[in-house]
Amino acid sequence: MTAQIIDGKAFAASVREKVAGHVTRLKEENGITPGLAVVLVGEDPASQVYVRSKGKQTVEVGMNSFEHKLDADTSEADLLALVEQLNNDPEVHGILVQLPLPKHLNEDLVINSIAPEKDVDGFHISNVGLLGTGQKSMVPCTPLGSLMMLRDHHGSLSGLDAVVIGRSNIVGKPMAQLLLGDSCTVTIAHSRTKDLADVVRRADIVVAAVGRPEMVPGDWIKPGATVIDVGINRIERDGKNVLVGDVDFASAKDVAGAITPVPGGVGPMTIACLLANTVTACCRANGLSEPEGLTA
Repeated sequence: MTAQIIDGKAFAASVREKVAGHVTRLKEENGITPGLAVVLVGEDPASQVYVRSKGKQTVEVGMNSFEHKLDADTSEADLLALVEQLNNDPEVHGILVQLPLPKHLNEDLVINSIAPEKDVDGFHISNVGLLGTGQKSMVPCTPLGSLMMLRDHHGSLSGLDAVVIGRSNIVGKPMAQLLLGDSCTVTIAHSRTKDLADVVRRADIVVAAVGRPEMVPGDWIKPGATVIDVGINRIERDGKNVLVGDVDFASAKDVAGAITPVPGGVGPMTIACLLANTVTACCRANGLSEPEGLTA
């Protein structure tokens, strides 16, 4: 058996196309242009690249992009004042504060200062609580993208046995909540899980999100299972710096029924879902029907 490769780049392109279509309709039928504000504090190189990509893709789908770049020594009071300004700006429907923040800033305080309805990252404590209780919320982008790909591959997820390896607030926990919402039987596994290999071998769906290079070998995978590899790890191999996931792709692809590669799998979906969340937030703010196929 050779697994079907789930092409995240192609899937993300289809999501962006849907977003662009909704943006066009919002402009033509309602005179509204969705707006995304991104706040970058400091000069972390990876964050700068990511923010540029977000801004570029935001404009490409027809939305307004508002970028705010602040010095690394910006005070917490000044950052909170900017967030409050964006909260009150009717042209801004989504707000994202790029993480990580400089160490002198309290990330939880800053994230929870964003208006929940504009929290397109889905990290605000109110959105976490709404998701956990099965209510309408803003959903974190990486889990949302993973869910979209699973739904596309399987159709219905009802009754499937899913294992999420990793318990982070950004991916592991919300991913488990989304799978529960689609009626999977869900196990959250982590570094302290006993007999982790046996736990994973029972799963029809494996979502690996632990940040450990190639931790999950092929012989942990149930034949025919769907593997969503969220990990992005840089390692040295044959004298080169390469990106690998949390799953050993080479061995897993010979066992799994479908698998996301790294790079080119879940990664491209994260920004695509950020754009989708911004359109959803705009529709909710204006009492309009939400875009089909772009929400959880």
